[in-house]
Amino acid sequence: MFLLNLQSKVPIYEQIQSQILRFVEAGILQSGDRLPSVRQLAQDNGINPNTVAKAYAELEKRGYVYNLPKKGVYIKEIDKNNSRASQIQVILQPLKDSGFTKEEICEVVDSLFKEDE
Repeated sequence: MFLLNLQSKVPIYEQIQSQILRFVEAGILQSGDRLPSVRQLAQDNGINPNTVAKAYAELEKRGYVYNLPKKGVYIKEIDKNNSRASQIQVILQPLKDSGFTKEEICEVVDSLFKEDE
């Protein structure tokens, strides 16, 4: 279900978060669906369970999932437009934290979309 790039500069927990949000947006995951257990997702992808737990905790903190102790992690009712904005924020926040200015980011985004025209 999850395709993680262990060589990517994007942290694995962020890749998990963005894929879950994309699955919700595409209708693959819906409100009330149970996510794989932390242990199972970690084992299936050969990653540390703490990485999966961090991804789930971040999603819970941002209101996209809820945790039922000893039952699992489930998708909350999500506004799909909000999940798109959240995906963009997940990508841009590390850039902002690294010192990139709004102008620098906008300049690159503008040039990227000009290439598509």
